[in-house]
Amino acid sequence: MPRDLRAVTRIDHAAECAPGDAGMSEAGVAAIWSAMERLYRTGLQPAMTLVLRRHGRIVMKRAIGCASGNLPGQRGVQLPLHPDDPLCLFSASKAISALLVHKLVDLGQLSLEDRVADYIPEFAAHGKGPVSVRQLLAHRAGIPALPVRNPPPEILRDWDGIVRMLCEAPPFDPNFGKQAYHALTCGYIVGELVRRVSGLELREALRQWIAEPLGCRYLGYGLAAEHRANLPRNALTGPRPVWPLTTYVRHAVGVAFDQAVDLSNHEVFLSEVVPAGNIHASADDACRVFQMLLNGGELDGVRVLREETVADAVRPLGPIQYDRTLLLPLRFSAGFMLGENPFGLYGPKCAQAFGHLGFVSVLCWADPQRDISVALLNTGKSMAPSGVLRLAQVLGAIAKACPQVAA
Repeated sequence: MPRDLRAVTRIDHAAECAPGDAGMSEAGVAAIWSAMERLYRTGLQPAMTLVLRRHGRIVMKRAIGCASGNLPGQRGVQLPLHPDDPLCLFSASKAISALLVHKLVDLGQLSLEDRVADYIPEFAAHGKGPVSVRQLLAHRAGIPALPVRNPPPEILRDWDGIVRMLCEAPPFDPNFGKQAYHALTCGYIVGELVRRVSGLELREALRQWIAEPLGCRYLGYGLAAEHRANLPRNALTGPRPVWPLTTYVRHAVGVAFDQAVDLSNHEVFLSEVVPAGNIHASADDACRVFQMLLNGGELDGVRVLREETVADAVRPLGPIQYDRTLLLPLRFSAGFMLGENPFGLYGPKCAQAFGHLGFVSVLCWADPQRDISVALLNTGKSMAPSGVLRLAQVLGAIAKACPQVAA
């Protein structure tokens, strides 16, 4: 940890506008970055990138930390992270994968009220026939976990086997009214739905419908081998989780915390398609996606989705529910985690915000009330309370620096 953090800080000055041009103050931007530096000084985040747009303008495009050389126990030359380097979005991938389904709605090829079994007939096994596409995207399909304990990394190579396993699984809630976060499972059924309806493989659908129209540099499932030299490793940091946190994490994601971290660095995770967890992108890539949604489906003159499709995608499925997997109250739309008042996932007074959390501390979101889109990506995986506190301070600084705008 250098005394002077400028040694591990990179700012894309050419991309950033003057704060005043986006209705912000220099003091507000400085407060956000100071909160980021305090988070870095916890030692829990070896590498972080942040892109913040307000009124459509990039106000902050910055990185702090290293792509290599500063992991726990690592020695040697430190290579600072660049703001455009790729990182994993983890579960924030779900929101982007969901957009492929919404694109099919745009194209008139399906409706969110259609039954999943209309397109994947074998999904109807054990009474899952009534599950709608909207319920699947909102974590009410009744299959929150893979029906196998301690799955090996190589299971990710068996797409058809995973889909078959989930289709044959009995639902935990036969009425499909109980919300239970589907950490990995929903992604495979969503992906299979996209494949069968469109005839495209997911990588190609994501490239054609989202990444290329938005001008994204890396956005895709896994990461091509030629780009992996710029990819920082994800690291288990801080105190090792103990019970009951260990039980909670296994309940939520299906494997132990350290196993999940190890898997995220594994070649199979970087090579295969994991719709709910392995999209890699730069922070700018991710922010472009959420700015497009904030704009009602358009960015830089290119329309990706119809405005009414976006409005339906971020509409709450219902009132806030206690989630049976995450064991906390949370609202979902068809693909997005939603904000709350007086304080929610995206900071204070964020009831209109929509986005997604990824593996503890990755956050990508848009907030229409503040006219902001934000991507905060990082590599440290920790359950340490200090990390949660410092992250909350970053969110608070963003909210304070970006006051709500008039409707």
